[in-house]
Parts: sequence; structure tokens; C-alpha cells
Amino acid sequence: MAQSSGIILRLGTRGSPLALAQARMVQQALAKAHGFDPEQIAIEAIRTSGDRIQDRPLADVGGKGLFTKEIEEALAAGAIDLAVHSSKDMPTGLPPGLVLSAFMEREDPRDVFISRKAKSIADLPRGATVGTASLRRQAMVKRNRPDLTIVPLRGNVETRLRKLDEGVADATLLALAGLKRLGLADAATAVLDVNEFLPAVGQGAIGIESRADDARTRELLAAINHADTFSALAAERGFLAVLDGSCRTPIGGHATISGGRLRFRGMVVKPDGSEAFEATREGDVRDAGQLGADAGAELKGRAGPDFFSV
Repeated sequence: MAQSSGIILRLGTRGSPLALAQARMVQQALAKAHGFDPEQIAIEAIRTSGDRIQDRPLADVGGKGLFTKEIEEALAAGAIDLAVHSSKDMPTGLPPGLVLSAFMEREDPRDVFISRKAKSIADLPRGATVGTASLRRQAMVKRNRPDLTIVPLRGNVETRLRKLDEGVADATLLALAGLKRLGLADAATAVLDVNEFLPAVGQGAIGIESRADDARTRELLAAINHADTFSALAAERGFLAVLDGSCRTPIGGHATISGGRLRFRGMVVKPDGSEAFEATREGDVRDAGQLGADAGAELKGRAGPDFFSV
């Protein structure tokens, strides 16, 4: 039976349609797990620096942490009790006193190709434009098609689809998970195989952050944590942490779990797609973080210190 009215938890999130959809997923899961009325979990939309700055690449103004900074400040200050993020937007280092307490079960991690002019990256005419602000996607496109031109394309999912219709680019790439959560999966022209187009670390996973000393909230979140997703993200984020991944570093990483075994594949690519290195690991799921870190250390050594110099 639902508890009586009154706000029990305050949840912070970005204000985009996708971020709000993900926040509502967490709100509903917590309410179901604990018998709350969903309205007892307040959703607070917080505008981030990443949302405000639309005219420059994120790498030029501080990296992907700009999508979490203001939300984490509100969490640290006690203005909210938990923060809901797209895991791929999260830096590897969290502010002191904050922890990733739970992950929702991961959605499909694959990227999709979207175009009104071609059915696949291979079908694009020579010199066609691909709109993306992701250096990973840019590098992987250039790795397969060095003749294509990359143009910056930022904004929420709906904005990017509109810009594609307006002819800003001939094609774009988006995460299938976001399209599914917005009911826009039909917008995909083609879904890209994970083995051919490695996703971003954390892609498709909703991460939930809380204060380390807030035992009550962490206990509530434990009930909705998906153990396999938590372990997969431990491997992927361990990999990224060793490589000091930022928006200037084209990195892909993806872990899967079956029968208590974890399989991980990671890749680093030069921004122009001209060179790439990859590593794989397999082992006990209990060693997830170390498996990812080992793969990162291997690639750091093989690629060398000048690999990402531009």
C-alpha cells in the first residue's frame, strides 16, 4: 500500500525530454519497489552548463562533466537526494562525497545511423556530411569512411533530428537507447552492430548518484539496482579511468555478462580515424573493475603517450 502524501525523495536531472523520461523511469521503479506514491518522489529539472553551451564543442569548454556539474552541486548541497544521469555523460571521477549507488537495467547499447539520403554509412555518397558532436562517433565514421565530412551537431535528440530534416547534415548517429525511451526508435535508418561500431562507455545505462553518507537513500536505491549492469559499468568505467577518458579522447568500451562471466572489449581511436587499438578481457564478474582497468592499461601502453596529440 502506498504511503501517505508528502515528498520522500527529491530527484535531480537535466531538463531534456530524454533526461525527464529517464527520471520518470527511476521514479516509477522506486515507487513500485517501496510502495510509494510516485508523486512522493519529486523530479527537479536542473539546467547544466552543457545544456546552456550549444555553440562550441564540449571538449573546448570543459568536457562531458558539464552535463553533470550543476546537478552534482545540488546533490552535494542537499537540495536533492539523488541524481539521475545518462551514464555515458558521466566523468570517471566523481566529486568528493558522491557515489554511483545504482544502475537501472541497461537498454540496447547500440548506435543507430539516421539519414534521409542513404541506408548505411557505406551507402553515403563521397564527401557527404555526418553531423555529430561525439569524437568517438566521428573517429569511427572516419575510420570506415575517411572521405566523409564531419559537421558539429548538438542539442537534444529531437533537435538533432530536426536539424537533419533541415539539411544541416546528410546523416547523423544517435544512441538507440535514447530513441527507444522517447518512443522514436522508428527514426533509425539502420542499427549499427556493436562489433563494428563500439558504443560509448556506459551507453544505454541510467546511473543513479547519491551522497556517500546518505545511508537511507542508498538503501532505497539498492532495491532497484540491476546487478549485471552495475558490474558491466564497473568494467567500462574502470577502463575509462585508466585512459583518463575525456571529450578529447575517442574511446569505446562495452561489457557483457553471462553465467557469472564478464566479457569486455575496449578501443581507442585517433580523432581522424587513421589508427586504432583494441583490447579484450574475460573473467569472473567479481573482478569487473580490474578487468576493465587491465584492458585500459594495455591500450595505454600500446598506443603510447602521443597517440591523442592533435
